[in-house]
Amino acid sequence: MHFGPNSTINPSIFDGWMKLLSVAEHSVDIASFYWTMQNNDTHTSEPTANQGEKVFQELKLASGKLTLRVAVSHPSRSQSLKDLQILAESGAKTAVVDMRRLTDGVLHTKFWIVDRKHVYIGSANMDWRSLTQVKELGAVIYNCSSLAEDLGKIFEEYWTIGGPNSSIPSTWPSNYSTSFNEQSPMELDLDGTPASVYFSSSPLSLCSEGRTDDLTSILSIIDNADQFVYVAVMNYIPVTVFSHPQRYWPEIDRHLRKVAFEKRVKVNLLISCWPHSNPSMFPFLRSLAALSRPTSLNVEVRIFVVPSTHKQRKIPYSRVNHNKYMVTDKVAYIGTSNWSGDYFENTAGVGLVINQSNSSWRSEGSTVQEQLQSVFERDWYSPYSKVLNSGDKLSRNCKLI
Repeated sequence: MHFGPNSTINPSIFDGWMKLLSVAEHSVDIASFYWTMQNNDTHTSEPTANQGEKVFQELKLASGKLTLRVAVSHPSRSQSLKDLQILAESGAKTAVVDMRRLTDGVLHTKFWIVDRKHVYIGSANMDWRSLTQVKELGAVIYNCSSLAEDLGKIFEEYWTIGGPNSSIPSTWPSNYSTSFNEQSPMELDLDGTPASVYFSSSPLSLCSEGRTDDLTSILSIIDNADQFVYVAVMNYIPVTVFSHPQRYWPEIDRHLRKVAFEKRVKVNLLISCWPHSNPSMFPFLRSLAALSRPTSLNVEVRIFVVPSTHKQRKIPYSRVNHNKYMVTDKVAYIGTSNWSGDYFENTAGVGLVINQSNSSWRSEGSTVQEQLQSVFERDWYSPYSKVLNSGDKLSRNCKLI
């Protein structure tokens, strides 16, 4: 994708993963939804699978030299654990978490912990398409053992509930508890600038003592914004999409409307659109967009369409803006969940919350909030972004008609 000569450029997730593997000395823990890292997994012969296959080969080498553990969601009928079986033959260990049985959800989390001092968290699945055919966003933090240890407690929860006869404790033992949350975040320096940081988690049953749940985190970030709330997520649907019967779920939607109306905060939503988009999403988005007309509220919704050639359209489940993040005038939030009710009530996910707005001094580099705002604005004003107005209709391929 081309954004212009002066656009924001960041390291690729492929580069981030390869660097993490290059510095790994003792351990790699990966929490993942599913694995399709090779062409064989998707029944394709696509040259752009080479990055995923390189990462997979490095993981295969690492599994014979250090401790490699993978927590993965129980596969659906269309998914396979073949990649993990190959890694297991080299020494990797796997915990298959049957969230469907435990919470009626899935393990949707995507993060890495390396040597309990480096972490990656973001939207990219363990899928070769996430590196070359799907637009993703994540963060890598190096040399921060305090953050890695805290995220490691969430990984250990997944590890504990892996297996066919596992159960979720009614109360998590004290060794899973955390002191870092919305009320008392971890105070540290990120690239020389003081930061308040914590990890949130979902669902509530996977929040040990002290852990802020992911929904509470998101709502707090929205409520505390004074100038703007920028949201970039693949799906934004204020209902429980996967439950039967479906239920109206207005929690996030209500808070966005409230800050727009009561505090006159600028609210921009950048929502993905592709052939697999849920049609029920767009009436809700049009309702939000309509607020800007009669009330003069500063609310705007845009849809983001990743361009594709005829050949690229043949690659299954690709060419979509898959990121899940929010940035305000104060906070950067990078998550792993889509924004509908099921993801916060039943599905395992994690959010990284970083606030560097309260510092009286800072380094010469950009804060995480500034970096994320720059990415959002690049995408928002790009040719791939189109304004969604209340009267617009969408064709099946997500073009405005």
